[in-house]
Amino acid sequence: MRIDVFTLFPEHFEWFLRQRHVSNALAEGNELTFRNYRDTTPLSAGQVDDSPYGGGAGMVMRVDVVDAALEAAYGSHGGGVRKIALAPSGRLFDETLAAELAAEPHLALLCGRYEGFDERVVEHLADESISIGRYVLAGGELPAMVIADSVLRKLPGALGDAESAIEESFSVALEGAPEYPHYTRPAAYRGWEVPEVLKSGNHAKVKEWRLEQARSRAK
Repeated sequence: MRIDVFTLFPEHFEWFLRQRHVSNALAEGNELTFRNYRDTTPLSAGQVDDSPYGGGAGMVMRVDVVDAALEAAYGSHGGGVRKIALAPSGRLFDETLAAELAAEPHLALLCGRYEGFDERVVEHLADESISIGRYVLAGGELPAMVIADSVLRKLPGALGDAESAIEESFSVALEGAPEYPHYTRPAAYRGWEVPEVLKSGNHAKVKEWRLEQARSRAK
């Protein structure tokens, strides 16, 4: 698949690209590109924002700037690309949506800044808007990383062991529940013991215990 991130700060993603599962996914032929709004803005001096109609503090990302960036990337139609505006008011991102996006061949993640986008970006240029939580961030770069991280790790070859993605939080194997607790050595530490069932060697009982723990966490 291909993910294009539209941002004012492509350099913010340098750390992200060094993550093992991300580099693995890219080595498998998937693509992650970054497009700077300033490179295609129709305004002078690299301007991308303006003051809001009606007054108020802050600046707003202009619709013509975002439109120019999308047209430069995809032409006048942009068919086959699922374009997502990252905004606090959007659909809440969850595991179901992550799996849905991972099945797409091409995503465009539109990062806002300042007071966000001119609403016409959301209404007419993007196919939808997505939020990673009901709180405010300085821009869409961190949400873009969250979504790309969750999506890329679902692709074949991204994880060192494909089975790592089978039993994890919110997976079908765990009935959509959070993942069960994990323990490792030492078996006892400061009086805190690892549950006996995990040391029993009885794989059926271990599986039963883990599923029950996941169900309990879901409650």
